[in-house]
Amino acid sequence: MPQPRPGSAARGIGTVLATLLSAAVTSWGAPLAAERFSVGGPNAPTPVASYTLRARLDSNTHAITGEGTIRWVNASAASTDELYFHLYLNAFKHNQTVFNRSAFTRARSGRVSQHWGHIDIRRLTARELGGADLLPHLEQHSPGDPLDATDLRVALPSPVAPGSVLTLDIAWESVLPDIIERTGFSRDFHFAGQWFPKLARLEQDGTWSHFTFHPHAEFYADFGDYDVTLDVPEAMHLGATGHRVEETVSDGRRVVQQRASGVHDFAWTAWPAFEEQHARILETDIHLLYPPGHGRNAERTLDTLRFVLPLFNSRYGPYPYADLTVVHPPRHAGAAGGMEYPTLITTGGAWHASYWSRAVELVTVHELGHQWFYGLLATNEQRWPFLDEGLNSYAESVAAEALFGAASASDLLGFSLSSEALRRASMQLEPHAAPLALPASDFVSFAELAGVVYSRTALLFTTVANVYGAAEVDAALLRYAQRYRFRHPEPEDLLLVLTEVLGEPAVKDIRAAIHQGHGVNYVARDLRSALMAEPRGMLPAAEAGVAPASAGGRFESRVDVHRQGELQFPVDILLITASGEHVWKYWNGDGRVEMVSHVGASPVVSAVVDPKGSIVIEENLLDNAVRQHPPFPVNTLDRLVYAFQLLLGVLAP
Repeated sequence: MPQPRPGSAARGIGTVLATLLSAAVTSWGAPLAAERFSVGGPNAPTPVASYTLRARLDSNTHAITGEGTIRWVNASAASTDELYFHLYLNAFKHNQTVFNRSAFTRARSGRVSQHWGHIDIRRLTARELGGADLLPHLEQHSPGDPLDATDLRVALPSPVAPGSVLTLDIAWESVLPDIIERTGFSRDFHFAGQWFPKLARLEQDGTWSHFTFHPHAEFYADFGDYDVTLDVPEAMHLGATGHRVEETVSDGRRVVQQRASGVHDFAWTAWPAFEEQHARILETDIHLLYPPGHGRNAERTLDTLRFVLPLFNSRYGPYPYADLTVVHPPRHAGAAGGMEYPTLITTGGAWHASYWSRAVELVTVHELGHQWFYGLLATNEQRWPFLDEGLNSYAESVAAEALFGAASASDLLGFSLSSEALRRASMQLEPHAAPLALPASDFVSFAELAGVVYSRTALLFTTVANVYGAAEVDAALLRYAQRYRFRHPEPEDLLLVLTEVLGEPAVKDIRAAIHQGHGVNYVARDLRSALMAEPRGMLPAAEAGVAPASAGGRFESRVDVHRQGELQFPVDILLITASGEHVWKYWNGDGRVEMVSHVGASPVVSAVVDPKGSIVIEENLLDNAVRQHPPFPVNTLDRLVYAFQLLLGVLAP
């Protein structure tokens, strides 16, 4: 997903510059054990939707004409007599699509196309159904929405049984819009994302996960093998998903064949002005494309990858593909930056960005993290965006701190800022704690989605790591990322792994945040201290060896700590006495209020809830501390209130 841009509270953060290499990773912490997956090996995904495509770009009209075959396996437990296609480019067909029609939810950039784009299927036949022509059965608009054509149904002449194969022969034309989000053209730069007709995913129970293309949502599809041949003008430098198999140049055209196994999408870019660098990090070949004059940004990007790719390999399982293409779009095509596709990410920034900020490094790390939390897990980004953006934002924050320390977002002219602080600012823009597990289209704005999905999820997992142990959270996310690699996990799958590793008490709060949107806020109130009185009155007779204790000039102090909200994280409370003594107390979070007491030679003059800042998901940090200056004698305030109530009773009519 387009990464929240540094410097914009609504768009969140990315993360990370680079020092170098595995030595830094090792010094940060012992590598976690991870099983090696290899595409094509025993742990590779079973291809469900595989594409063999040939496409030609007309750089003058920005049209892509294509043809090929789709080999689809009914991997569900039920027969189906229909197919659904995502035709995402039709979101840019006119200004009344779901993507464009509302000024309040349209593209994150806020812009509207000046050059409309679309995708038209021109041939669609099914070999196993007797070569049946399916084009007449292709419905012309999204179900229930006559003005949108991003989610099209095709009725089949006969059902496809579980385990059966359907081979579709297809031809189409796509016209790219000017770049608003993710895909399109700008001058002679082209970025082709969601450029071909893509089958929706048929779930195990036989229901189709199909949806119109909402501006807050992203993509969801089956794994498969891609063999794509791209024909572009000879002057174009081309980057694409997968591994380059062959490249030829003749008659003013450049023809490139790319193959990718075990992926669920394919994107590519072409621009005459790209400069290129190549590097090898561990077992991965890096192909970096960037604009002229951006050499410093390119070096920072490679340094970042040298640090973070080994780090993510150790934390979430090895990156299984042979290639990773990294694209810096030119500034006039900036809306193509900050996006992820399998084996291809876009990052970058202004030519001067790396001289004064960490923007390039931050976005690079965020998008690299999506190779796991999106690419390898392939969760339903439309239905549960927090499983993608939220977990990836937490992974990003951890990597940023490993690389930069506390000043993980910025350290400029002596002013340092952490990623955590930026996420708290983003979260605070939204006054309520919405459930994390909302569909993307349920958020009223991208600012709300950023505050909840990106920031709140990351802060929740940071809190859990602070309270229950970072090593335990690391182990849980590694287990989750490996167990559900290539398996399209859902929220309950994540919660199952967290329960196995962290236990139910921790997961109770995580579950409440995910499904109910509960929050937490601790408030320190009513700090009081009083000199204890000497024992007197009708005390019982002392037993042998037992006598009333002498107060001896000692003080009794008490502060009331209230818990607002439904989350019940345990919390530390620091009491500071007039003599400077630090007294630590602990509350397990049960109940609505904890009366924290202390008896000592000096009165408590201040109390701070969560002084180490562990509960970063807390709603308001300004009410976590209370001071007593000077302390009232015991019950003085209560007596004043009581006297005032008596006075009101006398004066009342």
